[in-house]
Amino acid sequence: MKVVLDTNVFISSFMGGPPRTVIDLWKEGRITWCLSAALLDEYVEVLQRLGFYRCETREILQLLKRGEHIAFAKRTPSLKVIEEDPDDDKLLECARALHAKAIITGDKAVLRYHPWKGISIQTPEQFIQNWK
Repeated sequence: MKVVLDTNVFISSFMGGPPRTVIDLWKEGRITWCLSAALLDEYVEVLQRLGFYRCETREILQLLKRGEHIAFAKRTPSLKVIEEDPDDDKLLECARALHAKAIITGDKAVLRYHPWKGISIQTPEQFIQNWK
């Protein structure tokens, strides 16, 4: 299953809980992580800002670099959907470009759009619960 991970889920995964479980599903090859240049840039910028360069961060970045269980959008459509925070449109753009089935986020503004054009928008907890 193809999924897009919001930056808040990616960063929270380093602290454990349901976001870590989502990352574990990816590491096991049970889901495919959908990425775009805009999302990857945001991940790196937030990691740098928060000082998250630890061993587990490097491991994840190395796996991303190898492209294991990754789908990367070379181009994404330009959308204007999320009025509360237009920067979050990059999640929808990536999901649309790669035909993702889900966006996993903790952002309430994004969650309000569930479902969007056949794409499920869920918290990590909801995603895991529905996964089982």
